[in-house]
Amino acid sequence: MELLQAGVDLTVIALWLGHESVETTQIYLDADLSMKEETLNKVAPIDAKRLRYRPDDELLAFLKSL
Repeated sequence: MELLQAGVDLTVIALWLGHESVETTQIYLDADLSMKEETLNKVAPIDAKRLRYRPDDELLAFLKSL
């Protein structure tokens, strides 16, 4: 995680660890909440309003019927 947070590419980390594929390395990675928040702040437009998704009544009725 420290290498990833320092900006080292995941493929390089996989090579250093001797993993056959990046998917194997991905299993061992567990991004902490601060890293997730930093990433979201980088991709979300600054002036964008962050809204919580609210399903409509029709969708809720459908889900309850399952």
